[in-house]
Amino acid sequence: MKPDFNNTEQAFSHLSDGELRKALLLFQTVGNPALVRFGKLLMNIALTLRIPVGWAVRPTVYAHFCGGESIVESEPTVAQLAKGHVHTILDYSAEGKEGESDLDATRDEVLASIAAAAGDSRHAFSVFEVSGVAPTGVLRNPSSDPAAWKRVEERVAALCAAVANTNGRVFIDAEETWFQEAIDALAEVEMRKHNRDRAVVFNTVQLYRHDRLAYLQKITEQAESEGWHLGVKLVRGAYMEKERACALEEGRPSPIQPDKAASDRDFNTALRWCIDHLGHVSVCSGSHNAESNLMLCEWMEEAGIAPEDDRVWFAQLLGMSDPITFNLAACGYNVAKYVPYGPIREAIPYLIRRAEENTSVAGQTSRELMLLRTEVNRRSQRS
Repeated sequence: MKPDFNNTEQAFSHLSDGELRKALLLFQTVGNPALVRFGKLLMNIALTLRIPVGWAVRPTVYAHFCGGESIVESEPTVAQLAKGHVHTILDYSAEGKEGESDLDATRDEVLASIAAAAGDSRHAFSVFEVSGVAPTGVLRNPSSDPAAWKRVEERVAALCAAVANTNGRVFIDAEETWFQEAIDALAEVEMRKHNRDRAVVFNTVQLYRHDRLAYLQKITEQAESEGWHLGVKLVRGAYMEKERACALEEGRPSPIQPDKAASDRDFNTALRWCIDHLGHVSVCSGSHNAESNLMLCEWMEEAGIAPEDDRVWFAQLLGMSDPITFNLAACGYNVAKYVPYGPIREAIPYLIRRAEENTSVAGQTSRELMLLRTEVNRRSQRS
C-alpha cells in the first residue's frame, strides 16, 4: 500500500488537541529566522553565565524534540511511538565533552542505551557520535596523539561489540568534514569486523557533500568484493552553513553541493544505488523529504521488496515529519524515530541545531506548518 503523507488524521493521532496546538505554535516560532537567532543568542549567554534555563526549555522545545533526561524518563515516548508501530532509536544527546573521564562517561551511557534496546522489539537501532567519545583535536588529526587515538578506537570497538553481542544494530552518525575521514576509518574497521552475515554497524553518508555519492559507491564495491555487508544511513546533512563558512575562512573549496537540487539528486541516486545493491547493502533513509521517501517506497515495490524487509528502514527525528513517519508505519514499512535524551543543559546545542535546521529548510517548515494547521482545522470541524 502506497503511503499518503497528507493523511493528517493518521499522522497526528498520537497528539492530544493541546499537544497539537502546542506543536503548531512551536513550528511557527522556529519558522521565524529572527526569533531563532535571538533565541540562540539568549541560550548561549545563559549557558556561558550558567543561568538556569530548564524552566523555560523543558515544557517547550525540549518536551517536543527530546524523550527526557534519562532512559527511564524516555520510556513513555518509546511506548507511545510503539502504539503507532514506530520504533525508537535512543540517542544520548550530550555534546562538547573533551576530558577522558567525560568521554568514558558518554561511552558508558551509550552502553546503557544499547542494553536498554537489547531484546526489546520497540527499538530499531542504537546510535552514537564519535565526537562524543573522542577529543575533537584527536578526531581531527588522529596521528597527533597515538595514545589518545587508541583509547578512541577502544571506545568505538566496545560500543560496536556490545551491539553485536545483543544481536542489535548501531548507527555511527556523520559529523563535520574535518572529523569525517577519521569516522569513516573507524566505521569501516567495525563493519568489516561485525558485518559478515548481516549489517550490524551502519556508517552515515551526508549527500549535501558533493563527494559522498562516490564514497558510497566505492565502499559498496569493497563490501561486495571482500564479502561483508554494508550498513549505511543516508542523510542530506546538518552542517551546511558551518561547513561553507569554515571553507571560506580557510581559503579552500567548499565540500558542499552548489544547491539543494544537487543534494536532492545525489540523495535520490544514493537511495536507488542501495536498492540496486541490496544483496550486500542494508540502508536507512534518514530523511524528512516526502518526495525522496515516496520514491524509495515505489522503487521497493518495483523491485519486489516487501515493506517489512529488514534491509530497508526509514528514520526521522522525534517531533518532526510525523506525517511521513506514522503514515509509513501504517503501511507496514520499517520506520523509527530518533529519541534524544539527556540533561537539559547538555541537550541545548542539539535543540539549537534542530531550530536552525527547521529555519534553513524553509519549504520543509512550511509543509510541517500546513499539515499541522490542516489537522487543527479538521478536528475543529469534527467537534
